[in-house]
Amino acid sequence: MKKILFCLLLVTCFTSYSVFSLEPATALYRGEEYSIFVTYTEVVQPGDPVIVKMDFEPNKELSKENYSETKAVLVFEDKTKSDFFDLEGNTKRNSNTPLTLCALLPLSTWQNAGAYTVTVMYSAYGRDYKKFSLPISIEKKDFVSETIELDSKNTDIKTDVSPARMNQIERLNDILFTVDSASVYLNSAFVPPTTATRRTSFFGDRRVYAYTGGGSSTSLHYGIDYGIPTGSEVTACGQGRVVMAENRISTGWSIVIEHLPG
Repeated sequence: MKKILFCLLLVTCFTSYSVFSLEPATALYRGEEYSIFVTYTEVVQPGDPVIVKMDFEPNKELSKENYSETKAVLVFEDKTKSDFFDLEGNTKRNSNTPLTLCALLPLSTWQNAGAYTVTVMYSAYGRDYKKFSLPISIEKKDFVSETIELDSKNTDIKTDVSPARMNQIERLNDILFTVDSASVYLNSAFVPPTTATRRTSFFGDRRVYAYTGGGSSTSLHYGIDYGIPTGSEVTACGQGRVVMAENRISTGWSIVIEHLPG
């Protein structure tokens, strides 16, 4: 595996792929057969995804060759990995055309702040694998910690180990851990699901559930909860495909929408 040197630009730019919430950093590689323009999130916080987008541009000779696949993987600390996906989904190509790959690698909510690097390993148009590193800065973030006193009804739900609830949990986990590289539906930034601004819980909250009969359990909150009246209009946060819609014991009427691979 060869290691290549990137020219890191000290400026930032807007990207056409507006998953980025802040102005991203950029890097550029120009080789004999192809060029790569990299856009990525340089400053993140625990729980954020590190987003890397690579635009590949073959030269004239390479573009005349029969199509060869371009693959890449994003690695953090040699243990967390995320495959890149083609932003055009399962588009069929007959030749080596320009293409854009993107990867989103989630950071742990327990990740320590500091200076780090992420590594990109890739094979462009069927060529040998190469790799390069990008510097990132992880800022400190304080999450909410709370103890939730459950009433008898909610205690029964949290302690329910019935086959029905266990099957629902297993089915949801199967969906959440399914990765389809062709499932590219989102090409714009997320929008709030409601015009209301009152939030009752936040992403990454550290929770202790206290049961009525004594005892407790702990968990992390992986969503954002809005407090709105029953019957209020709720919309999807972005384009996607509905992969689950059912009345669950734990969460009531629930919808899962697939926006991007993973």
